[in-house]
Amino acid sequence: MAADTARKVLIVVENLPVPLDRRVWLEATTLKSKGYEVSVICPTGRGWDKFHEEIEGIHIYRYPEPVEAHSGAVAYAREYLHSLWHWFRLARKVRRERGFDVIHGCNPPDLVFLLAWLYRPFGVRYLFDHHDVCPELFEAKFDKKGLLYNVMLIWERITFATASVSIATNESFRAIALSRGKMKPEDVFVVRSAPKIEKFEIRPADPEMRKGAGTVLGYVGVIGQQEGMDLLVAAADHLIRAMGRRDVHFIIVGFGPEVPMVEADVAQRGLGAHFTFTGALYGEDLLRALNSCDIGVSPDPKNAMNDISTMNKVMEYMTLEKPVVQFDLKEGRASAGEASVYAAANDPKDFAARIADLMDAPERRAEMGKVGRARVLDKLSWAHSVPHLLAAYDRIFAKMGR
Repeated sequence: MAADTARKVLIVVENLPVPLDRRVWLEATTLKSKGYEVSVICPTGRGWDKFHEEIEGIHIYRYPEPVEAHSGAVAYAREYLHSLWHWFRLARKVRRERGFDVIHGCNPPDLVFLLAWLYRPFGVRYLFDHHDVCPELFEAKFDKKGLLYNVMLIWERITFATASVSIATNESFRAIALSRGKMKPEDVFVVRSAPKIEKFEIRPADPEMRKGAGTVLGYVGVIGQQEGMDLLVAAADHLIRAMGRRDVHFIIVGFGPEVPMVEADVAQRGLGAHFTFTGALYGEDLLRALNSCDIGVSPDPKNAMNDISTMNKVMEYMTLEKPVVQFDLKEGRASAGEASVYAAANDPKDFAARIADLMDAPERRAEMGKVGRARVLDKLSWAHSVPHLLAAYDRIFAKMGR
């Protein structure tokens, strides 16, 4: 692709900085490797605080991190308005300095279509990257539907109507694009969130991280309201106290608004000696922690959102040959298959029982781990998503006559 005819893309993401957002970074670097010119607009945060920098040929334009919303409509409105203002400001800058043919919008929120509307008269087209089902996310956070739920359904519908092409993280999201989104099947591509095998190397455990425990359970991910950490702590309490399985340790890797509450819950139950909260870990530190675990846990409760969402942590456990314990979720089964055991929905006692079953069966754990890694290698790694991402871009440029 000659430089003067290079396809130019602007990726917009609101809820994580880049390159910390692993899905967005894989998409950006993949497109760059195929000759695209890629720019990204995202917030600062987690040590990524430069307002502009170039990494691996990708120009990243950041804006001050918004105050994350946890307390209702007014807080969300402030967060989204803050982000919107910076998207419009920085898009002008990117347009002037580098140009773009496609705006690649990552939700939440379902509001990047406003930016796409502004540039549509100039021939720019919109590709929607469906990260989260926002109406169901609202329902999971606030345990209700109501007016704001319906507003999010409207935003979602407008988003799909604006998009020339959309990409879905799994088949459940694709079904939403076809049904609620009214998109044509040929304009919707499944690009799974998946690990890059080269980045997840199997290594020996670190004895220091294991704290001398016979079995180590690992969790990696956001520690927020809808991730089920309260259920995990309740399961640990039942496992250790009621079932007498004291020779266990939980390594909790991640950041999020609920960390203080989860730590307080652990302390109140007298389980502090059985938990290590590492905070956010990346690269070598993350590998060291995950390789030190025997079992990966995914306590996301069954609800309208989680049931159809692909959990990145499950994919990462599988890549490192860790058997998984999770609640019985539709897309959880689609990802893990026989590499996981499945507890009854939102039942911490059954979750504890499933952990105990695996504690007593090291040979089964090893076999499940091999099955999981094979699933990733055979069909679920990022290498299998790349052709679908490129096909989505070929489609949108074909619709533009290029």
